[in-house]
Amino acid sequence: MKSGRGRPKKDEQSTLKYKIISELVADESKITYALEGKGKFIIATNELDEKALSVEDLLKNYKGQQAVERGFRFLKDPLFMTSSVFLKKDTRIAALGMVMCLCLLVYTLAQRYLRQKLMELSTSVPNQLGKPTKRPTMRWIFQIFEGVHVLIHRILDETKEIILNVNPTRRHILQILGPPFEKIYGSAA
Repeated sequence: MKSGRGRPKKDEQSTLKYKIISELVADESKITYALEGKGKFIIATNELDEKALSVEDLLKNYKGQQAVERGFRFLKDPLFMTSSVFLKKDTRIAALGMVMCLCLLVYTLAQRYLRQKLMELSTSVPNQLGKPTKRPTMRWIFQIFEGVHVLIHRILDETKEIILNVNPTRRHILQILGPPFEKIYGSAA
């Protein structure tokens, strides 16, 4: 192929150019083979009796660890302020670890309890966007309750506690949680 118009000069070099017109076609067998390889992973256990632990139960338990991992992510959150605690003694570190695991247990049980009550009562609470949800996290519920304060009013020998800033959303959550929680916030103004 020459450049320019007219007849090529004697010393001019010509170049060849090719144009390929093609169409892509998926090779289903290779795609299937690649996908099958992606869907496999190994789970090892020392329980060899399938009656004691079936393959399905093993997989279910393995996948259930995700909730625990989310819980530990909660413990690492800057709002939990774990990074501001400095301990040198091994015994104190172990004690802090135990307290944190206990906190995580209470957090998880409270979240589970709230979600069960929401299902039982066929109701919901607002999420961060204001839309109804039946699966709120306890962290979100704690954030909703930020700003609730106790006012201790003392006049002579009489002391009166008044709970401040309990709005309709907070009252709704307390009703869902039940009488013990409503009793705590019973003197709400």
